[in-house]
Amino acid sequence: MDRAQKEKVVEELGQIFESSGVVVVARYAGLTVAEMQVLRAQMREAGGAVRVAKNRLAKIALEGKPCASIADLLTGMTVLAYSEDPVAAAKVVDEFAKANKKLEIVGGAMGSSALTPDGVKAVASMPSREELIAQVVSCIGAPASNIAGAIGAPASNIAGILSTLEEREAA
Repeated sequence: MDRAQKEKVVEELGQIFESSGVVVVARYAGLTVAEMQVLRAQMREAGGAVRVAKNRLAKIALEGKPCASIADLLTGMTVLAYSEDPVAAAKVVDEFAKANKKLEIVGGAMGSSALTPDGVKAVASMPSREELIAQVVSCIGAPASNIAGAIGAPASNIAGILSTLEEREAA
C-alpha cells in the first residue's frame, strides 16, 4: 500500500468516525471468511457496515475526532462496526458475538462517549430509531382512537337496542 492509498484510507476512516452514531470495536481472531461475510451481511441489512483497517491508520484517522478515546482499543486483529443509527451496529455485533464466541467486543464510542464492552451491550438492548418512532406514533394515536371509540359507542348501543326491539316485535 503506497502513501496515496494510505492517505485515502485515513480520510475514509475519518469520515466514518465523524458521521457514525456508534462505532463498535471488536477482535475477530479465529473468524473464518464465511463468518465474517455473515457479519457483514447482517450489518448491511441493519443499515451499518463493517470495516477492517490497519490499527495504525485508524489511530491516525481518530486524531481530533470526537471518538478519539477508542484509539487505545485498537490492538491486535480488530474490526470496526459502525452505523448512523446509534443502536444498529451495537445490536448486530452483540447478537453475532452471542452466536459466535470468536468475536470479542472490546468497546466502542457513541459520539464523544467511550463505551466499555458492557456499555456496548447496554446500547444494543435499547430500542432502535424505528422502534422509538413507532412507540411515539402509537402514543400519539392512542387518544384519538379512544375518542373515536367513545363517540361511536352510543350509536352502536342505540342500534343494538333497536335491533332487540325489532326482534321482540317480530316474535
